[in-house]
Amino acid sequence: MQRGCTQAAFRIWKDYSCRKERKSLSSKMTSGEVKTSLKNAYSSAKRLSPKVEEEGEEEDYCTPGAFELERLFWKGSPQYTHVNEVWPKLYIGDEATALDRYRLQKAGFTHVLNAAHGRWNVDTGPDYYRDMDIQYHGVEADDLPTFDLSVFFHPAAAFIDRALRDDHSKILVHCVMGRSRSATLVLAYLMIHKDMTLVDAIQQVAKNRCVLPNRGFLKQLRELDKQLVQQRRQAQCQDSEGDGREL
Repeated sequence: MQRGCTQAAFRIWKDYSCRKERKSLSSKMTSGEVKTSLKNAYSSAKRLSPKVEEEGEEEDYCTPGAFELERLFWKGSPQYTHVNEVWPKLYIGDEATALDRYRLQKAGFTHVLNAAHGRWNVDTGPDYYRDMDIQYHGVEADDLPTFDLSVFFHPAAAFIDRALRDDHSKILVHCVMGRSRSATLVLAYLMIHKDMTLVDAIQQVAKNRCVLPNRGFLKQLRELDKQLVQQRRQAQCQDSEGDGREL
């Protein structure tokens, strides 16, 4: 009985928190406090896409600032349930989803990435799913702006990528609330393995689930975005030089 009351209270607080953050951001957007424009952020979603690159019409892409990125999140879907599919066979969920082994098995999940692994977070692990056909990967991270989650970007992205290469696989990426840590790792995966810009990745995830990484994680994603864009530009230059030599 006490556990049911606690879960109900948590859901009420969770919904209130989401509405409160939306109201706070909305007041900032309408008060004139912020002078930045989203024009570049939205147009950049089309930049560095394969179609644009093939046509030779690539524009300069500039990683938007943190507040512009947050506005992209809030312009996304208000949908915030226990679990949502944000990319084919890739789901972001919360603690309740990860702990419900019966429903995980019934839904056909084959992989679980816990972005809040550890005794004081979501204390599952390989043993928790030992009697199920589920592969587990744990990331022991705190949802704090000062926590360096970037060191887990590539290992977590590789785990997701390996899972999704199998047409029969289905992966859950979760933390406690399914809003910050898990969302950050999914965004990193889309950027690293799907060649998306940060803007592209945010728009893809945000249209399917209400998420919002903390400011520290956004800063780390911005750095990843800059690195990946620079790598792609260098690769394009090398390809162009190679084509020139062949001619």
